[in-house]
Amino acid sequence: MSDSDEIAERKMRFLFALRSKGVTDKRVLAAMEKIDRGPFVRGLFAERAYEDTPLPIACGQTISQPSVVGLMTQALAVTPRDKVLEVGTGSGYQAAILSQLARRVYTVDRHRRLVREAAALFASLDLNNIIAMTSDGSFGLPDQAPFDRIIVTAAAEDPPGPLLAQLKIGGIMVLPVGRSDAVQSLIKVTRSENGFDYEELRPVRFVPLLEGLGKDT
Repeated sequence: MSDSDEIAERKMRFLFALRSKGVTDKRVLAAMEKIDRGPFVRGLFAERAYEDTPLPIACGQTISQPSVVGLMTQALAVTPRDKVLEVGTGSGYQAAILSQLARRVYTVDRHRRLVREAAALFASLDLNNIIAMTSDGSFGLPDQAPFDRIIVTAAAEDPPGPLLAQLKIGGIMVLPVGRSDAVQSLIKVTRSENGFDYEELRPVRFVPLLEGLGKDT
């Protein structure tokens, strides 16, 4: 089997794994088919880019399991007119997928190195509707609020108040909630005229949401 055939087969297995884990939204699957996970996984773990598993990246962070990325994106129900905030840029993979579904994606991370590397990848892939910044994501981005959708890729003990405040009425936020040393739950928060509705989706495990900027800044 040639290298190109092997990569094509890996990608086919990758999409099959997504569907088997419950990622069924056609727009989400199309976005995940278009955005190759390969460039977002570097170094020793590059060969495992198409496995449905989380992998280590720089700054002690991880690139999330693809099926979890798919399920979070699916729960977010992004429309083409939406302005999305992502807290926790990491490798940039989640933001790249969101860029295929939303009008604009703002992504923030406390590690300047991760933001710099992700921004370079976005540019190389011509993903021009992503704005990446180094920032303490627990405070959101007040200057750009409100947001139609917010996604958080690190676990807080409770949904951060500033992020709830920056969600539009009718907006959706998806985030893991729970202590880092215990089981966390993936939560979908929908803002209504009367407050917030919470739906528990599934158990997950994410790095903790930390305040402040990383030491590499």
